[in-house]
Amino acid sequence: MMFLVSLSESQVPPYQLAEMDLFLGQFRDFKRDDFEDNWIKVAEGRFGQVYQVKVKLWREKCALKTFDPTLCSKNFYRKITDEVSSIAKLKFKYIMSIYGVCSDASAVVMDYMSNGSLNNLLANHNFMWQKKFQMIHEISMGMNFLHSMKPPLLHLNLKTSNILLDDHLHVKISDFGIIHWKDGMSKTAFMERLTARGNINYIPPEVFTQCPDSPGTAFDVYSFGIVMWETLTQQKPYAGCSLTKVLLQVSKGKRPCLDMIPEEKPQECDELINIMKQCWDKTPQMRPPFSDIVWKTETLNEVVKIPGLITCHKNGGTEQKSNYSWMFSPVHKITLPEMSDTPSADQHGKDGILSMLSKKDFSSFRQSVKREDVYTQFSGQKSLLHFTVASGDAESVKHVLSLGAEVNCTTARGYTPLIIAVLQRFYDIISLLLEHGAAATQGDEDQWTPLHFAAQNGDDRTIRLLLEKGAVADAQEKSGWMPLHLACQDGHETVVRLLLSRLSEESIVDQEEDEGKTPLHLACSYGHLTIVKLLLARGADPNATDYSFSTALHLAADQGYNRVVRLLLTYEVKTDISDIRGYTPLHLAALKGHAGICRQLLSLGANPNSKTDQGWTPIHLAALKGHEAVVVLLESKGSSVNLKGQNGWTPLHLACHQGESEVVAKLLGAKADPNITEDSEGWTPLHIACTSLCFPCVLHLISHQADVNAVNTRNATPLHLAAQHGCVPIIKGLLLNGADRTLVDSSGSTALNVAQRCEKWEIVELLKNKCEE
Repeated sequence: MMFLVSLSESQVPPYQLAEMDLFLGQFRDFKRDDFEDNWIKVAEGRFGQVYQVKVKLWREKCALKTFDPTLCSKNFYRKITDEVSSIAKLKFKYIMSIYGVCSDASAVVMDYMSNGSLNNLLANHNFMWQKKFQMIHEISMGMNFLHSMKPPLLHLNLKTSNILLDDHLHVKISDFGIIHWKDGMSKTAFMERLTARGNINYIPPEVFTQCPDSPGTAFDVYSFGIVMWETLTQQKPYAGCSLTKVLLQVSKGKRPCLDMIPEEKPQECDELINIMKQCWDKTPQMRPPFSDIVWKTETLNEVVKIPGLITCHKNGGTEQKSNYSWMFSPVHKITLPEMSDTPSADQHGKDGILSMLSKKDFSSFRQSVKREDVYTQFSGQKSLLHFTVASGDAESVKHVLSLGAEVNCTTARGYTPLIIAVLQRFYDIISLLLEHGAAATQGDEDQWTPLHFAAQNGDDRTIRLLLEKGAVADAQEKSGWMPLHLACQDGHETVVRLLLSRLSEESIVDQEEDEGKTPLHLACSYGHLTIVKLLLARGADPNATDYSFSTALHLAADQGYNRVVRLLLTYEVKTDISDIRGYTPLHLAALKGHAGICRQLLSLGANPNSKTDQGWTPIHLAALKGHEAVVVLLESKGSSVNLKGQNGWTPLHLACHQGESEVVAKLLGAKADPNITEDSEGWTPLHIACTSLCFPCVLHLISHQADVNAVNTRNATPLHLAAQHGCVPIIKGLLLNGADRTLVDSSGSTALNVAQRCEKWEIVELLKNKCEE
């Protein structure tokens, strides 16, 4: 006879349900008597301790973070209480939940995270690459949530010791909102608050190289870059360096050593390193926002987490370069000539010509400048004309030109005065330079012409001026990007219309950059529907593929742009083209959970059982990500729930691996075989659910006649695996449903032997008691 262990409200006393409803979502002041007497210290810091406690009413473990009254004033604790009372209202999967305070103990009550801090785990455990990618993505998710507040909630204290992990090694960010920048705060006071908390390795250089008016979101992005490095290397940055040396090195542009990242790493790690380097850029404005970081890390995380997909290579190997639809052209920025770039006042005098430009004393400048000044070359090969254009005064530019300045002179990086004027949108100066012979086609060292910069900025007025003076609409920079590519990527519809009107050949609309992307690829990837319409009307090929064999439909489906997909499908686009990994648009939509797009593709004949190079069907990927609605849709349209992918994994194996219990229930309801084995180790879905510590998955499988005594190739039963991982509810569920505790694996061990070897003493007692019964 089979017995099912179920969880229902009937098992909870009615008075407890009422009490829990009463306090649900409320910020509470706990008393000491609300906790059981056994407080277990789990961490100790400079300002206090963290205890594991159990709330009597809830029968649930919580963390109690106390603040030492000898080190922290009552005023400090009152401020903390005020802060956490508002922060407690924030609920998100990857940030720490706060339930209240305990005034009796000067403490904050929050989630108990059984695996402690990332800082300690990185020092004591060797993480697989999949887990590193997952943690980095989850941290970015938590930070993106905080920064999405209006105004953004800055952490200013992000470090590995403030990143905690739960039973399943999922991330929660803690201690946000503790450090604040206040108007009028001195640089010294702010630095003291940061360094007092041991944050020196995570402080961006602008904080100690110049007094910040107000730290912004870029502060946290820099800290995140250092956290990424720690996670990838499992080392501490600047180990052994004094505070002074760290400050000095970082201010000079030094960052943690990339050589410490293990040589044996998945090829996707290279893309993650690029993100990390952008995050710790010395210029705050160049650091990407978390809204961009999230979807980039999500893409990488999805790739490496699929079983069997991850591959490692050594640096310098010949493996194929990764292709990702989001790795498009970086924004091309230049540093405009600033007065700080010029020689010192000793050379020109404090009232010299550059000082006059800096002070915008243009009348004195025009009276003082001499012909010989025009030919002076400053740092970076800048000329006086470059500085005069950057000042924005057209009359001064006209005067310098009249003294014989070379209108097409270039800096060391190839920037002409015209490029600088275009970037600043100085329309009078642009016209003036063009009238004096400025070359509208002359590019910088990367072959970016003025038209490229104007297209990137969406500056249609400058576009018209340049086109009238001979600018080439289909000019390509060194990576093959035309101005049209940039305008399509950035959604500048008016510029796209202008450029299309000047492109003589129809084929130009399908011009590829160096990675094979056409303007249509870019417009679809960013969801610019009107621009997609313009390109298709002009004859753009909807089935063109880039060098990763992705079509525009792949990119729109991946990003979830329903209306763009609908438009493409009216142009008879092919739905079953596979990219370089064997993914069709349906695979990508299923992976991302875009049910509406999946429905559109299936209605036009997309194959629901097409396989990637690893053998994954769309329903495999939907199951992997827990997209229940997509799983149901695909199954209703003919997707097989028992097809095997790489290593023989079925959608049910993947859902159990990820702990997606609702998906497991739907698959079982659709006749997924609960006893099917994967090919490499002979694991059933129940084996995997026990390893993933997913109790609801175990219950669903047992209720659908999963064999609780199935053995894998090493003769291990689900009970052996549950004993190894120490999950009491799963052990109880297996035993109540007929698990045989006497079975031995290939090493001759029973489940009890395994629990003893793994020091799972609660399991040992449970199995011993069952044996005695």
